[in-house]
Amino acid sequence: MTDRTTRWGILGTGGIAATFASDLPLVPGAELAAVGSRTAEAADAFAAKFGVPRAHGSWAELAADPDVDVIYVATPHSSHHAAAMVCLEGGKSVLVEKPMTLDLASSAQLVQEARNRGLFLMEAMWMRLNPAIRKIQELIEDGEIGEVVTVHADFGLQGPFDASHRLRDPALGGGALLDLGVYPIHFADLILGSPSAVHSWARLTPEGVDETTGVLLGYHSGAVAALTCSIAGESRNAASITGTLGRIDLPPGFFVPRSFTLKRSTGETEEFDLGFDGSGYQFEAIEVQRCLAEGLPESPLVPHTTTLELMTLLDTIRAEIGVAY
Repeated sequence: MTDRTTRWGILGTGGIAATFASDLPLVPGAELAAVGSRTAEAADAFAAKFGVPRAHGSWAELAADPDVDVIYVATPHSSHHAAAMVCLEGGKSVLVEKPMTLDLASSAQLVQEARNRGLFLMEAMWMRLNPAIRKIQELIEDGEIGEVVTVHADFGLQGPFDASHRLRDPALGGGALLDLGVYPIHFADLILGSPSAVHSWARLTPEGVDETTGVLLGYHSGAVAALTCSIAGESRNAASITGTLGRIDLPPGFFVPRSFTLKRSTGETEEFDLGFDGSGYQFEAIEVQRCLAEGLPESPLVPHTTTLELMTLLDTIRAEIGVAY
């Protein structure tokens, strides 16, 4: 993998697949070699739009393509497990869109399958690879804001969504938690790690998925994370990290930041600008290619243990708020 192009396949033809395809030209050494969908018509249309050499009318055909090194699974999350399993069984390394699956058990099954086959597998939590997020982690590790005491993050979309929309469909893993809440939850994990206490509450839709969810996480250090997500109204979609010596504020769109502000307790304010081209999906592709080149079975930045720990947390929250898929 070190002396040739990394040949990508994309499984899925929706909006996220399109964004990933648009960002892939920003990745050195990346080639979009093939696309696969459940129908030849969808695959052909996507291939024509993005100049993809080969279009496959089934997941299995894409997984069997000998000229593909790694596949990005970009289906709705209710299909992640089945799609990623097809790819792994076809001998392909996989980058699977977040959340990896709908629950811990199915995510653990994918991890075990990848390990058994010696294949690379990573959850596509692009926020964890974002340059601004990584810079924030570095500042906190260097003690720039002292001991972290609170983390706040929210992600809400303007509703209402029709009852037929995927965000309200339990069969598609609908609701705010898995679509939006994963970002505040991953953000808190990046800063504080695994919580020692979990308290959550939600308003459910008539279909039984969460419309608005609030989560309070407690940590052995004494820190607290207050997180919200909603498909009923657009919140500020921002985040902040408060420490004993200062605070870091992330602007709206905290899950794909290009800048942030560090406010020290001395009154000094420092602005950080880490702007980049594209939508931000290129950084996860860069990390995948780095890991493949180094022969790593997983990314140290988005390791399997983190994915499984957070799926455990999401399962706990769903149990508390009474959501089942």
